[in-house]
Amino acid sequence: MPPFTLTFSINEQHDGKLLRQFLQENGISRTALTDIKFHGGALYVNSRPVTVRHVLRAGETLSVVFPPERTSDWMDPEEMPLDIVYEDEYVLVVNKPAGLATIPSRHHPGGTLANGLLHHYRQQQLDSTVHIITRLDRDTSGLVLVAKHRHVHHLLSTLQQKGQVTRTYEAVCHGVIDEEEGTIDAPISRQNDSIIAREVREDGKRAITHFRVLERLSGYTYVSLRLETGRTHQIRVHLAYLGHPLAGDELYGGSREMIGRQALHSRQLSFFHPFARQLYTFTAPLPDDMARLIEAARK
Repeated sequence: MPPFTLTFSINEQHDGKLLRQFLQENGISRTALTDIKFHGGALYVNSRPVTVRHVLRAGETLSVVFPPERTSDWMDPEEMPLDIVYEDEYVLVVNKPAGLATIPSRHHPGGTLANGLLHHYRQQQLDSTVHIITRLDRDTSGLVLVAKHRHVHHLLSTLQQKGQVTRTYEAVCHGVIDEEEGTIDAPISRQNDSIIAREVREDGKRAITHFRVLERLSGYTYVSLRLETGRTHQIRVHLAYLGHPLAGDELYGGSREMIGRQALHSRQLSFFHPFARQLYTFTAPLPDDMARLIEAARK
């Protein structure tokens, strides 16, 4: 497959502008330019190689050719079924099942979503590594946004910092929440005696979760949640802090009597597409185990 390339038509607005300035205004970082210069990329104007000192003229066509990416030596492609909700040449949206880790770790070096995506890329002859934008815990189900190139990852991460990548989750927690909606603004830090567990602590990083009650059940509450920040285990920690741990979340005080994993699902994902220049929104249906829990708790 040809290398990842962006093409721009130069108009009157950019006539006389240095190429370096134009590229920076279009989200191509200095790091990316260095990578292009020293690792096999190229800049062309009207099919002629140029440098960042080129002065642009209206009517020219600029091509930015990015160098090929190298995948990590320790991550192997693995064939697995993928529930791909959306795909184009820049991004993927995948509906991840519970029980599937997003990326390899020391304890789970294979069998992850990233391994499956790498195989999917190889089938497409796409020379890229896996860039996860919205990572989910192993036992959290739902939508995951993936960039298919390092530069796209950079653009989406920037949009995420500006609040233009948003996620809405649905969850079932223990107990009955009295408020119809609310905001949890409580800093989160790693527990001193654990490399995994987090807790609300004054010296932690600011974390904000907005919640809305969807339905009050017998001993449980079905809630919708929107993240304003993206701390590790944020929803799980914040609901436990409220005294309403997620059903099935044994790490933070939940019971597995009704479900075998934390009852948390990434239901809706919205992002501003940096190339289509419009807002995309996707929704994933509630998985069967959570639907069964809700139905049982209605009786």
